[in-house]
Order: sequence, then C-alpha cells, then structure tokens
Amino acid sequence: MNWLPFFSYVFLTTFTPGANNIMAMSNAAKNGFHKGLRFCFGVLLGFFIVMFFCALSCSALLDFFPGFDRFMSYIGAVYIIWLAWSLFRPGSSSRKRKGTTFLSAVFLQFINVKVIMYGITAMSVFLLPYYGKFYELVFWGLALSFVGFLSTCCWALFGAVFEKVFNRYHKLLNVIMALLLIYTALSQLFAR
Repeated sequence: MNWLPFFSYVFLTTFTPGANNIMAMSNAAKNGFHKGLRFCFGVLLGFFIVMFFCALSCSALLDFFPGFDRFMSYIGAVYIIWLAWSLFRPGSSSRKRKGTTFLSAVFLQFINVKVIMYGITAMSVFLLPYYGKFYELVFWGLALSFVGFLSTCCWALFGAVFEKVFNRYHKLLNVIMALLLIYTALSQLFAR
C-alpha cells in the first residue's frame, strides 16, 4: 500500500470543515468542551458503524445500487442545510442551549455524505486491495473512526478555547458556520 497518499487523504478529509467538525466546534463554544464531548463520542460510534459497513459492503453497494451515492448526496445535503438553518434561525444565538445529543451525532454519520464517501473511498481505493480479513477490516474501521474522533475533539477544543470570541460575535459566527455547512452540502452535490 502507498502510505503517504493514504495518510494524506485520511487527515485532510477528517480535519477539514464538515458537518461533524463544525457542529463539534459550535457545541463546545456554547456549552464547554466537556459537554461537547457527548457529540464527539456519538461521532466516534456512528463513524465506526459507517466505516465497518463501508468495509463490508462498499463494492456490493455500488454494484447493486448504482445511484446510491447520488441519493445519499441529496439526503445528506438536505440534512446539512437543516443543520445550517438551525445555527442561523432566530433564537439560535442563545448562549447556553442543550448541546447536540450523543444519538443525534450517531445518526448524523449515517447521512453525512462526507463520512460515507470517505469510508467508501478509503476502503475501496486504499484498504480493500491489501486487507480483506475480518479482523483487518475491524482494525481499519476503528483506526479511521479514531482519526475522525480526534478531528471532532480538536474542533471542539478550538470552540471551547475561543468561547469568549464566540460569545461576543455569536451572530456573525453562527452565520459563518451556517455558510460553511451550506458550502459542505453544496460541495458534496457538485463535486461529482
């Protein structure tokens, strides 16, 4: 396996802005890092389930449902735009709100096109040609999930560290984060 492209792909994909990272940052800025970790742990569990599913079925999925990736792009884009609206809508600027829950973070992974495409690409391009045993797939699913978890934790920490800035400029920052989520959704739709 060519390790440099693989590691570059993994880190660039997980650490760039996306629904997980932006929501983790937003939650930690509003509620603190420790409460924001609920979301990060939900991402970890959902991420692993999606990675494992991709490992077991990515080639069959595209063979049986050629339009599945496009369908998921639409579903995921709608959900991500809804997340953007939830940051932008009136009343979203309240300082302390209930953070995004563990279960909503798990659910987000199943319609997060970035995560699904990340899993399909990582597995089919980089890993499945070299690793096919069950325990290898479990290992790589865990490894890819852990990198995603580290990414959301970093973004959550960033949100918590700059909490005062977020408090002072919450309306402007909510608009910026909402626009980044919209960009994420649109880039998934038009990147094909």
